[in-house]
Amino acid sequence: MTSTHQASTNTTAVPLPNRDAMSGSAVNRPPPVWSLESNKISIAPLAEKCDKLNRQDGICCKELKNEDDRILIDPDVIRDIIIGLSDGLTVPFALTAGLSGLGTSRIVVVGGLAELIAGAISMGIGGFLASQAERDHYRFLQRHTYSRVMRSCIGEMEREVYAVLGPVGVDESTSSAVANCLRKIEDEPGFDGSTPAPADEEKPSRGMKSDSGLTPFLLKFGEGMEEVPTRRLYISAFTIGTGYLLGGIIPLLPYFFIPRAIEALKYSCIITGIVLLIFGAVKGRVTGAARSIWGYIWGAISTMAVGGFAAAAAYGLVIAVERSSTS
Repeated sequence: MTSTHQASTNTTAVPLPNRDAMSGSAVNRPPPVWSLESNKISIAPLAEKCDKLNRQDGICCKELKNEDDRILIDPDVIRDIIIGLSDGLTVPFALTAGLSGLGTSRIVVVGGLAELIAGAISMGIGGFLASQAERDHYRFLQRHTYSRVMRSCIGEMEREVYAVLGPVGVDESTSSAVANCLRKIEDEPGFDGSTPAPADEEKPSRGMKSDSGLTPFLLKFGEGMEEVPTRRLYISAFTIGTGYLLGGIIPLLPYFFIPRAIEALKYSCIITGIVLLIFGAVKGRVTGAARSIWGYIWGAISTMAVGGFAAAAAYGLVIAVERSSTS
């Protein structure tokens, strides 16, 4: 007992670390990514939210694909291509078919080339002016909407935002929060929101942005309009004009090699009909309209029917005029 007691008394005591020193070292430590307190709900950052860890295959949902994984082209470009090609395949084809009733291929070639060049230029200019008018209309509404936002109270803006978000299922409180957040963006110095809205709605703040804030929100989701970039004007003109030129040269090809117009018309009908079938099927593919084989067939047949009807009408009109003049 005595030896045991002596051994216990000779044991060296180890002092505990100072509480102040521990608290000081904790300050220098980086904070945890998520809260470790049990009384608070930990919320993962938005970039970390993913259910791939709970999936057996470990694949993120954005990497999952549907059965139909086609990639569609810009709808504005597709629209211009369809306008140019469809008009180019139809109008010159109808013109050449009508001129074929005059007998010689030379007349058809001269008239077809004149119409083709003039039509391509006209279609290109029309596409440019149409895009320009759309851009000018958007900019006018942008100035008008910006002035209205600047002179309206936050309550009115909350009602307008709720009129846009309410029908899609957003509650009133969330809609009000969105309206206040977007309004704060336009109250920043870049928007010059600290000064009253100008009396002339055509001259809003020079710092007005076009991609953020309440004004573009109301235009995009309320009016369904977006800014038309300047390069879009030239792309539209080039696409429509080139499409018309490429489409219109196809019906003219047989007339360059066959002297008799009636004989060349047969080959022109065959070539143009095949191209119209292919064009209709491809159009259904790139626009997403064709969901099955019947969709491709319907797109091909309907496109060929339109072109054939126009050519038949033009040819019949020329024949009728020719016969009435000779009788």
